[in-house]
Amino acid sequence: MSIERLRAIMAALREPGRGCPWDLEQTWATIAPHTLEEAYELADAIERGDPAQVRDELGDLLFQVVFQSRIAEEQGLFDFDAVATAISDKLERRHPHVFGSATIGSAAEQTAAWEQHKAAERLAAGTPAGTLDGVTLGLPALTRAAKLGRRAAAVRFDWNGAADVLGKVQEECGELQGAMGSGDQSHVTEELGDLLFSVAQLARHLGTDPEAALRAANAKFERRFRRMESILAAQGRTPREVGQDELEALWARAKQELR
Repeated sequence: MSIERLRAIMAALREPGRGCPWDLEQTWATIAPHTLEEAYELADAIERGDPAQVRDELGDLLFQVVFQSRIAEEQGLFDFDAVATAISDKLERRHPHVFGSATIGSAAEQTAAWEQHKAAERLAAGTPAGTLDGVTLGLPALTRAAKLGRRAAAVRFDWNGAADVLGKVQEECGELQGAMGSGDQSHVTEELGDLLFSVAQLARHLGTDPEAALRAANAKFERRFRRMESILAAQGRTPREVGQDELEALWARAKQELR
């Protein structure tokens, strides 16, 4: 099987005295940043709609799972099979409407049920059972903000709808403007954080992932800015050599061309 081949390759890379020196030096902690990077690269490939790249990035991410599992196996903690068994058990446990007799009528009901299953599992494991417990600190800040909002919404601490959240965003914009006039940088930072948190909640109410929305905005900005640079390059110029008004005109042209 392909997965067994991959595990054999990983074992060879980690074999003392014969493996790869870099791979042999790695620990859970040193590999973790690479795992995060591979997850982001997969998200980027998905955003670009490149099937071959998605396949390759999925492979890179799978290798990270095998790598971390191999390190655990060497320490007598668990192996890849235990990882696969644990996630299989979890998926069956959290989908009683598929693998049992429960009934779920919609994706929204399943999302609510999923959170209930997770809370019950944390309680059974003896971990804290607070509403916001277990929201991973390592998540991107916008994603974590939206997840915190979803957890709070599960106990009915939420706005009534997107229009109400938009009003909160506008309120936070006003408070940020006031902080900017105060000259207090820590206050500015605090109000900017409040604004970003509110924007994440607006995305949640609109059914949009704030990270995905921001990635798309970043990509759009890059496309337009690179087009602007290419126009200038054809004239033998760079953005540093152009006045603000001309840059604005070139930006408008790039936007029009790339629609």
